[in-house]
Amino acid sequence: MSVLLEPSPALNGLSFSGVHPIALALNGTGLNRPNVAQNTTAGTPWRRLIRFKVTDGREMFGEPVDETLDVGLALAKGFPVVAHVIRAASAWDPAATRTGEKAVVEQLLSPVSPAECGTIRATGLNYTDHARELNMPIPTVPELFFKPGQCIANPGEEIPVPPCAQHNELDYEVELAIIIGRPCRNVTAAEAPQYVLGWTCANDLTARELQKQGSQWGFSKGFDRFCPLGPVVVSAASLPDPRDVTLQTRLNGKLVQSGSAANMIWHVSEIVAYLSQGTTLPAGTVIITGTPPGIGASRGLWLRHGDEVRCTISHGIGTLVNTVKYD
Repeated sequence: MSVLLEPSPALNGLSFSGVHPIALALNGTGLNRPNVAQNTTAGTPWRRLIRFKVTDGREMFGEPVDETLDVGLALAKGFPVVAHVIRAASAWDPAATRTGEKAVVEQLLSPVSPAECGTIRATGLNYTDHARELNMPIPTVPELFFKPGQCIANPGEEIPVPPCAQHNELDYEVELAIIIGRPCRNVTAAEAPQYVLGWTCANDLTARELQKQGSQWGFSKGFDRFCPLGPVVVSAASLPDPRDVTLQTRLNGKLVQSGSAANMIWHVSEIVAYLSQGTTLPAGTVIITGTPPGIGASRGLWLRHGDEVRCTISHGIGTLVNTVKYD
């Protein structure tokens, strides 16, 4: 195992306070800071979790040593990231424990693998300001669709775009993602938070021309790697209510999306409750919750081969960086 006792001083300038409009806020206005010696989320001793590989190829879980570091941005810039190693079989393993070791991240992985996730549940048209930019009425129930688990891509991974989706149509959508920590079925909105493991960032990539061809969205949004996920899971215990997070997308460095989860039509608890009606949501279920305004379709702005997309969510989640590659 690669072990490094101290983070590199080269990481200066990559903390949340230096990059994001909302810092990790360790003064109590952002993440709660429970005693790290105690379990903070369903038996897991972490506030910010990453899944990664070390130099010998082993997969591990860990928590960034630097509490203020934007892990995705640091790795995209080529800086080292050091993590406290956590022994766990999954992100939601109730027996997870810190080993006392520290490891250098060689490759960052999505916090939930495609095999663990199964089907991605998704909510569309869930921001009031996004509905306004599309001149669409506010939905009376959550607008749901599904993406295959194979859509999940790692932070930093190239996104392969098939020829059928290369016709001035590939669009970005930064979204807050819910990760379920233990199975739930028929839960109320009041009960839903106790089943949430934490929050991360997703990019709900979409082929708009294909989306126009039918009433179902699964095909246009369901290609391999069309849901990058990560870089960090912030525990629900540390961030009980994510409605204050900000969401942004930058395309080749230019800000194209900026919004607040406060403008969600359906709160995350309501989404979980709605989806759980008569349906078991297993641990590891990923639920994406809609996007704020500024999508490419409203701008006539499309992703092309070689473009870099950075989706950022505040309050410790950080920046999800991926590049586009035409097949």
